[in-house]
Amino acid sequence: MKSNASLIYSLILVVGDFLALVAAFVFAYAIRGTLSTVPVAHPIPATTYVSIFLTLLPFWILIFALLGLYNSSIQEKRFNELGRLLIGSFVGLLFVISYGYAVNKTIFPARLVPVYGFVLAFLFLVIFRNLARAVRAYLYKYDIGITNILIIGNTKIATELVRALSDSKISGYRIVGIVGNKSHTPERFPHIPVFDSFGEAAKKLRTNDIHSIVQTELYAAQDTNNEMLEFAQTHHIAYRFVPGNSELFVGNIAVELFRSQIPVIAVHQTALIGWGRIIKRVFDLLVSVIALVILSPLLILISLLILVFDPGPIIFQQKRITRFDNRFKAYKFRTMKRKYSNRGPIVVFKELGREDLIKAYQGAQKLTDDPRISLIGRFLRRFSLDELPQLINVVKGDISLVGPRAVVPAELKYYASKSPMLLSIKTGITGLAQVSGRSNLDYYERAKLDLYYIQNWSFWLDLTILVKTIRVIFRRGGVR
Repeated sequence: MKSNASLIYSLILVVGDFLALVAAFVFAYAIRGTLSTVPVAHPIPATTYVSIFLTLLPFWILIFALLGLYNSSIQEKRFNELGRLLIGSFVGLLFVISYGYAVNKTIFPARLVPVYGFVLAFLFLVIFRNLARAVRAYLYKYDIGITNILIIGNTKIATELVRALSDSKISGYRIVGIVGNKSHTPERFPHIPVFDSFGEAAKKLRTNDIHSIVQTELYAAQDTNNEMLEFAQTHHIAYRFVPGNSELFVGNIAVELFRSQIPVIAVHQTALIGWGRIIKRVFDLLVSVIALVILSPLLILISLLILVFDPGPIIFQQKRITRFDNRFKAYKFRTMKRKYSNRGPIVVFKELGREDLIKAYQGAQKLTDDPRISLIGRFLRRFSLDELPQLINVVKGDISLVGPRAVVPAELKYYASKSPMLLSIKTGITGLAQVSGRSNLDYYERAKLDLYYIQNWSFWLDLTILVKTIRVIFRRGGVR
């Protein structure tokens, strides 16, 4: 790739991270040693302390590199970057401490120095990276660091790319041309040249002005595809191919040798495979058991309130679907009035003279003001407390803490062809769809978010969703 903007930015991150770590542990030394009136346990000269860190910090930076903190793919994922910085700071500190034990050498003058250093390191790293990102975005306005891109294909994805990258001052990309028909060039972007063929684009555009090629369509003529790839290789231009079935290729992808001879692309339905499933299950079991123990007084109180305000069954059981189309009984606190709990919603609405609610219910299977809900039920639903008994389902292994929404069998028809993919992993108490819009999302939007979660699962994503769930609940929004 002839544009070195991404490489330069990564090098700046390396230097900045190095300086941030140095500054953090120098400040930690000063706070506990120089500025503190309390004597330190192991007086170490500042020059010795700094020299040790300058020697060990390259290995710390290497740890950051192994965590992918200098890959271009992580540079726009702020929350993911934040998590890796936290992990990298902790692992790097452990490395420094382990080095001290291995060589039997005192590194820190006092026990609080590594604590201060860890906190300051993480803080300085976050501040520096946000400043670096802001400066890069500012430089885009002056055409500094811009990547020139050529888009190829008559596809919907090509249109989406044009719209997403059209403003170079925001995206950091400048579209130098499109190989396709003019229907994929929105009228508000008349400055973007459109070419009928790749050969025409190659003749009219200077190779030095093309930094990257994105092909969004696989042509029937193999020679045409080879021409583009060979052109990119010959002129040292970055090349990317976007498959026509984009949903298929956003899962877990691996390049393998089939029978040790033929390279093949293996696409797994989900990134949640192997050790990921084991870690997720252990985490689910540990957290749900602890939560049940801690929340047991609240569970008992809710049970008593249900009996007092609307005597009847405390737990409502509903047949739902989880991984591999397995049926299970989901446990929830009963929130409907007893006389309506075992009756069909349409029948009840007609009986109440509320035919106006039928169409709204059939659209999303939910109502914002459902007359069947009891007084205590409204409170429980508002704060999602009715979901707490599902922790028992998690312990049993029916569902996970985080996952796609567990639907009833009758709802599968709304997901159409997406349902097999949505059932490739265990459903969850909460999930990406639930924390992204509550019941305001229609089935298509829910499915889209759930599919993203399935295909891009990570343990950090689970933690992020759990934190967002708690935040939404405390904002009195619930996570329906």
